[in-house]
Amino acid sequence: MKVGLIGAGSWGKNLARVLHELGALGAIAEIHPQLREELSAIYSGIPLYPDHQTLLKTDLPAVVIATPAATHFSLVKEALLCGKHVFVEKPLALSVAEAEELVALAQNKRRVLMVGHLLIYQPAIRWIKEFLDSKALGEIWSFHQERLNLGRARSVENALWSLGVHDVAVLLYLIGDVPKEVKVVGHAMLQPTVEDDVYLHLQFSGNIQAHIHASWLWPEKRRRLTIIGEAGMLVYDEVEQTVTLHRKGITPQLLNRDEGAEVIFRNYGEPLKHELVHFLECVTEGKVPLTDGESALLVVKVLEEASRQLEAFG
Repeated sequence: MKVGLIGAGSWGKNLARVLHELGALGAIAEIHPQLREELSAIYSGIPLYPDHQTLLKTDLPAVVIATPAATHFSLVKEALLCGKHVFVEKPLALSVAEAEELVALAQNKRRVLMVGHLLIYQPAIRWIKEFLDSKALGEIWSFHQERLNLGRARSVENALWSLGVHDVAVLLYLIGDVPKEVKVVGHAMLQPTVEDDVYLHLQFSGNIQAHIHASWLWPEKRRRLTIIGEAGMLVYDEVEQTVTLHRKGITPQLLNRDEGAEVIFRNYGEPLKHELVHFLECVTEGKVPLTDGESALLVVKVLEEASRQLEAFG
C-alpha cells in the first residue's frame, strides 16, 4: 500500500525516508520550492505536489501529516472528509474541542486515525509496560520524566505541548488511567505567552503521582523516565537507550536497602519504523491503532487543563 506525505520538513523528512524504505511512499506534498527540489533528487519517480489539496485528490488511500501543530486540525479534517485514512504527528490538535471533532469524524467516516506518539513504539516502553504489569516492581508510587535540551523554541505551542506531550502519552499508556488532578508551573522567558520551561504534576488513583519537566532552554540533553516502586526503581535513559533496575529502597523499618543495579533491557530497532508499519497494518487489516484518536484525545485533555491553569495563574 502507498500513502501520501503532507509536509517533508524537519521531521517530515524522516517520515519520507522510512516510508520510502518500506516501499510505501506514494507522493509528497511540500509547499517550499527549494525543499521540493531537494526531495526530487532523493526520491526520483515519486510525485511531488506544491500543495496538499492536489495530493488529497489522488487515489492514495491514506496520508501521513507532518506539519506545524497549529495546522493539524484543519489538515486532518480535510483529509478525513476526502475519505483518507490519517496518520498525524503529535499532538492531534491544540484543543479538546478540535480533537473531539476529529475523533468523531474518523468514526463517522470509518477511517483510521492514528497519532504519532512515537515513544510508545519504543521497544523499551513496551517492555516497561509488561514489566510493570507483571508486578515485578511491586506497588508503583511515582513516575518522574525529564525532556530537556537546548532545543528548537516554538512560537505557538509551549514546551509542554511540543515536548512534554511525549511523556504525557507514555504516562497514560503505562498507568492505563487518566489523572484525577493536574497541576502545572511554567516560565515564559523568551516570549511573553509561550512557556519555555514547564513542570507538570499529575495525581492518579492508587496514590500514584507523576512529575514531568519539559524545557527547550536547558544546558544539556536529558531524556529520562524514573519509576519508583516498593520493590525497586526503574530508570529508562532515552539517550543511552537502556533500562536499569535499581534494587534499592527504604524498608518499612526506615532502613536503606541497596542490592545493586543492572541494565536489564537495551533498546533495539527504529521506533519510527515500528510506528509506520503499525499504521500500514491498521489500514490494510482494519485494526485499531495503539495510539488512536481516542487515546490522543486523552492526552490533549491533560494538556488543555495544564494550559488553562497557566493562562489563569500565569
